[in-house]
Amino acid sequence: MGKDMEAGAAGFTAKDYTDPPPAPLIDAEELTKWSLYRAVIAEFVATLLFLYITVATVIGYKHQSDPNVNGTDAACSGVGILGIAWAFGGMIFILVYCTAGISGGHINPAVTFGLFLARKVSLIRALLYMIAQCLGAICGAGLVKGFQKAYYVRYGGGANELSSGYSKGTGLAAEIIGTFVLVYTVFSATDPKRSARDSHVPVLAPLPIGFAVFMVHLATIPITGTGINPARSFGAAVIYDKEKAWDDQKSNDAF
Repeated sequence: MGKDMEAGAAGFTAKDYTDPPPAPLIDAEELTKWSLYRAVIAEFVATLLFLYITVATVIGYKHQSDPNVNGTDAACSGVGILGIAWAFGGMIFILVYCTAGISGGHINPAVTFGLFLARKVSLIRALLYMIAQCLGAICGAGLVKGFQKAYYVRYGGGANELSSGYSKGTGLAAEIIGTFVLVYTVFSATDPKRSARDSHVPVLAPLPIGFAVFMVHLATIPITGTGINPARSFGAAVIYDKEKAWDDQKSNDAF
């Protein structure tokens, strides 16, 4: 449908937006364009920076709150779960803002896959994005390990692991709901209809997306450490390379 029509006193009037045409399933011509490779590089760099900052924040918090390090002040040390959630949400806000004009600012294979299903991106672009995101995540987690190897291994490498007391089904459900919240927010914040329906409410798309990541982390950090991003979980698991991290990731990414 090119334009929605709205009935009024004077008849039907066209809304001031048009739906973009669906992306082709396979666009071979896209492979000849520098803009595609520039976008892939942007996704790689953004995911690398995302993993570096967030994993370093997680490890820093665990070190500062370690009772063997800070003694009686351990419980009050570090940024806490709230600070970790802000680190993830804040980095997504920053990186989506920086890369939206280059690649669309996906930084998450779940977002890329959702946009592919909605025919917003072609299959070729989606596959290249997801590969770049996973490689960027591995490199970002690898940088953290390279800079602070002793702490990285001691404090779990920022890998997603199911907390004790929760079943794998609970962890899977938490990840599905959290990922839905994020992808739903992405679609809502980038909806071309918004400028027509809510023109009186200026919306900076990266802001609600970052807040969605922040809120989901508050809810699910105690359960799974919060994945909602297969590249984030995969990259940390590859570098940490422990059996429980791999086992729990396979369960949480099963969907």
